[in-house]
Amino acid sequence: MGARSTIDFNGESGGGSGRSVGAIALPPYLQCVPYARQVTGVNIYGDAHTWWSQAEGRYARGREPKVGAVMAFRPFGNSHLGHVAAVSKIVDSRTLLISHANWSPINGRRGQIERNVRAVDVSPNNDWSQVRVWFAPIKALGGTAWPVTGFIYNKKPGADKFGGEKITKPQLIKVARTAEEKSALVKQFAAKSRAPAAKAEARVEAAPPRAPLSNDPIGQIIARKRR
Repeated sequence: MGARSTIDFNGESGGGSGRSVGAIALPPYLQCVPYARQVTGVNIYGDAHTWWSQAEGRYARGREPKVGAVMAFRPFGNSHLGHVAAVSKIVDSRTLLISHANWSPINGRRGQIERNVRAVDVSPNNDWSQVRVWFAPIKALGGTAWPVTGFIYNKKPGADKFGGEKITKPQLIKVARTAEEKSALVKQFAAKSRAPAAKAEARVEAAPPRAPLSNDPIGQIIARKRR
């Protein structure tokens, strides 16, 4: 999934009666949860604000946006149940295109689908913890900085996995966003590579010294016979 740069969630931006996603017809009024579940394959039910905790142990989670992932919003303001949206394209480090349902009222109706609309990271640390989202009635980004818990990926959890394979040093360093993170990762790998040698040195130092041959007559006789 992470290798894709964009994903087409089938159709135009905006809502309408009886639109479909894939082969499944969707109702004219749609909540965000069934739409996100259908287009991402993340098979979680219940209110949007529960998705993050429900994903624990079932799906990988993180702070990095990836195409096809679920962006999980926390309850905030008049959004008491939270919100979920699907990442359809990564534009740059601060801009995504998302597809979701029941966000903007379109033609005076709620519960409509919006595809490939902008979401912009406005968090101070560029960690996608706050976003502004396209709002159709004003044809621009809304003014609210919505809190985001993180991203849910349609794959099994595992901190040592990256695209289904074991993380390597170059991959981890590439993922690191800041110079401080890269430096910390380099030191971490260096420390791990030195660990076996350090343990061997400790075992050598801990070994009891052998008694000198001068105090061991039998040992001296054996040593002479071996010469």
